[in-house]
Amino acid sequence: MPDARFFLSGTPLTLAQLAKAGSADLVRGDPDAVIETVAPLALAGARGAAFLGDKRYRADLAATRAGAVFLAAPDADFAPAGVGLLVTPTPQAAWSAAAARLHPPRRLEPDQARHPSVELEEGVLIGPGVVIGEGVAIGARTRIGANVVIGPGVQIGRDCDIGPNVSLGFCLIGDRVRIAAGAVIGEPGFGVAGHASGLVDVVQLGRVVIQDRVSVGANSCIDRGAYGDTVVGEGTKIDNLVQVAHNVRIGRNCILAGHVGLAGSVVIGDGSALGGRAGVTDHVTIGKNCRVAAASAVSSDMPDGETWGGDPARPIKRFLRETVWLAKQARGRAGGEHG
Repeated sequence: MPDARFFLSGTPLTLAQLAKAGSADLVRGDPDAVIETVAPLALAGARGAAFLGDKRYRADLAATRAGAVFLAAPDADFAPAGVGLLVTPTPQAAWSAAAARLHPPRRLEPDQARHPSVELEEGVLIGPGVVIGEGVAIGARTRIGANVVIGPGVQIGRDCDIGPNVSLGFCLIGDRVRIAAGAVIGEPGFGVAGHASGLVDVVQLGRVVIQDRVSVGANSCIDRGAYGDTVVGEGTKIDNLVQVAHNVRIGRNCILAGHVGLAGSVVIGDGSALGGRAGVTDHVTIGKNCRVAAASAVSSDMPDGETWGGDPARPIKRFLRETVWLAKQARGRAGGEHG
């Protein structure tokens, strides 16, 4: 179930209503059966709706306990008995439409700078122009800079320093965290699905969890999870203009230099460091105490303790050897042409 501090529980839907919301055909199941929530295949219960968007996850479909599943017609035979089947050529988009109905996000109330439910511990300093939503709690001695926007349900720890023009939503922030000017925490991750009407944004129902002693640089963005959490571990330091996508999990005491970009579901182990403008493709795992050279592009898993460089990134000694060889070949060819 999505965190109630950030998402409302909408009116439950029957399978018939669910099919209509997702523009799907109900091919199996009681039309009057009730669905209350959405979840991934592996987590959904009897009153939950899930989807299968990729045949690689048919094993999860076969084991699901979901009350209903959106799927394409060829996948229907892999579903267990008793699961309501909602057939559509665009399962993820259909699931997203249902999610938007069942779990709308909490919004800031118009014309209200500070909701009366806000809890401030001793010594909190609030700058001018700050907007704070319902259910927010801010720990002792934390400083909130000018024009910061804090969405409903956000929890901020003690001795934090939140710079001006920061946007915080759908997030839990630990103690002694520093977030520099213009950073954006908790916006939707970049999820897109095909639909008959064109591309649609997929609803993002997760959170951002920032642990103690983290620093986030100016104008960096950390997206909330698609369903689970995006996590930044204790003591990690993030430079300016860094992009952390949904469901990324960064370990403790990591370093991300400026312009680093992490795609969705990347995992970075404790003590690893990424040089400026390094990029990591989705679902890649970087081990503990790894080093990624500046401007490298990591597209495969890195074992613990290794240093990689290049595009595509590979072990640094191999990368340097290949670079030297290529330079020699280029010089030799240039010499031959002038001779």
